[in-house]
Amino acid sequence: MLAYIVWALCGCIFFALGISAFVSKKPVGFYANIKEPPKVTDVRAYNRAVGTLWTVCGAVFILLGLPLLAGQNSPLVLISIFGVVFECIALIAVYVCIEQKYRGRH
Repeated sequence: MLAYIVWALCGCIFFALGISAFVSKKPVGFYANIKEPPKVTDVRAYNRAVGTLWTVCGAVFILLGLPLLAGQNSPLVLISIFGVVFECIALIAVYVCIEQKYRGRH
């Protein structure tokens, strides 16, 4: 139970990233090591797309943690582990599409 609570709190962090992207006036960066956010043509639509990406990622992350409630030493935990790997790959792929769509032609 404690493991799922910690897992869900991490998912809530993704939700918080999404909400902060929704309300931001400047283009948001994807992760912490970006020196400057990309130059985008429509900041509001770009932030909305990135915010949606992070909130959906948070919801899927929390759902992937449900097998942790099955008990200790359950093989269902493999669903959580492999699901997060595929979720990370999908997150990166979708963000690349979002950035290409809204990138400015400067």
